[in-house]
Amino acid sequence: MTAKLWGGRFTKKAESWVDAFGASIGFDKELVKEDIQGSVAHIKMLGKCGIVPQADVEKIISGLGIILEKAEKGQLDYNVQNEDIHLNIEKFLIDEIGEVGGKLHTGRSRNDQVATDMHLYLRNQVKEMMESIKHLQEAILEQGKQHVETIIPGYTHLQRAQPISFAHHLMTYFWMLERDYERFHDSLKRINISPLGAGALAGTTFPIDREYTAELLGFDSIYENSMDAVSDRDFIVEFLSNSSMVMMHLSRFCEELILWSSQEFQFVEIDDAFATGSSIMPQKKNPDMAELIRGKTGRVYGNLFSLLTVLKGLPLAYNKDMQEDKEGMFDTVHTVKGSLQIFAGMIETMKVLGANMEKATNEDFSNATELADYLATKGMPFRAAHEVVGKLVLHCIQNKKFLLDLTMEEFKEASSLFEDNIYQVLEPKTVVARRNSAGGTGFEQVKVALTKAEMLISRK
Repeated sequence: MTAKLWGGRFTKKAESWVDAFGASIGFDKELVKEDIQGSVAHIKMLGKCGIVPQADVEKIISGLGIILEKAEKGQLDYNVQNEDIHLNIEKFLIDEIGEVGGKLHTGRSRNDQVATDMHLYLRNQVKEMMESIKHLQEAILEQGKQHVETIIPGYTHLQRAQPISFAHHLMTYFWMLERDYERFHDSLKRINISPLGAGALAGTTFPIDREYTAELLGFDSIYENSMDAVSDRDFIVEFLSNSSMVMMHLSRFCEELILWSSQEFQFVEIDDAFATGSSIMPQKKNPDMAELIRGKTGRVYGNLFSLLTVLKGLPLAYNKDMQEDKEGMFDTVHTVKGSLQIFAGMIETMKVLGANMEKATNEDFSNATELADYLATKGMPFRAAHEVVGKLVLHCIQNKKFLLDLTMEEFKEASSLFEDNIYQVLEPKTVVARRNSAGGTGFEQVKVALTKAEMLISRK
């Protein structure tokens, strides 16, 4: 046998540095379990169809079991000369059980083999990521239940806008993550399809049973076109896109945690376990984990754009370019799973400084809309009410006051429609409590939303 498992046609060996450049074993060894899982299903099918004798099938399955055990113990010595995970496993198998191991590759190609591995890998990883999203949602939900009546300034354009329930603010991210969860769940329909048996691109002359291997591997269906089976990377692009959405949501949340934990805001305190200090400034407590997740978002975006660029000009069917589909996929899996785990810990341990939040809502004009609404309910056209309140705010700014500091006389000067109850109307808790439209920040609506979220989580 030649040094390369495919080397029969070649008369010249590549330089070692060329082998190293072309090899993928440095990263695709992460697929070792999936590669063996797919191989066990394939050899069982070959035995069932009478293509390989049953005695050989049993011997190959036993050998693959030994290799898997070694892999789990970290005892496999992968070789760049064998290029990738597939040829390394096949070489290990032949070394373990002899030439009969060479029968394993009957009726398949590395092209359908690697595609199968990645479908199996992403199916497992997406399910784990969905569980991580659920864990983070549970952490948000628990914090939300504790802070229904904790008031925080709501912002637009990063300017104080209207007071809101802190639980309402937190639950915004719960629903973002719910959409992420649903996207991943939906993507399983396109991940859980079997390419095994498509061969290099045209199928095989052996009387294989693709439906049987799909059943053994837990796939819902098979690719209907052998060329599509080996050239499709849509499911990875979709995974990277969904992951980018998750990271975008986490990054937005990180930005708020970073702001809220600053000296200027002092709305929350991040637990010491998720912060670091300065090498020169002893007083510093930096929200490094939040900053790092925010930074890693760009990394995940890059993996998405990288694969889209690799695929954009490829003719059918398989091309070596497609070896570049894996590193970004692996990196994204590790990055997103790690980010979700860190984030859940940050939210679970986060200290909410409610008194500071309440103080902030008493020292701004975020209750101004309430004044305009008040006048509108008295019959004044809203646009006119808006102008009246705008002038009142200007008056306050010029006199270094807030709306609740105004005297009744000052209110009456602005409009005779103002009455003594205006002070109660302007209280931040009243402002929040009265916003009870569906999906609003009113306390009763927030409680309804929390109940819905809890029911949703319990069904997962």
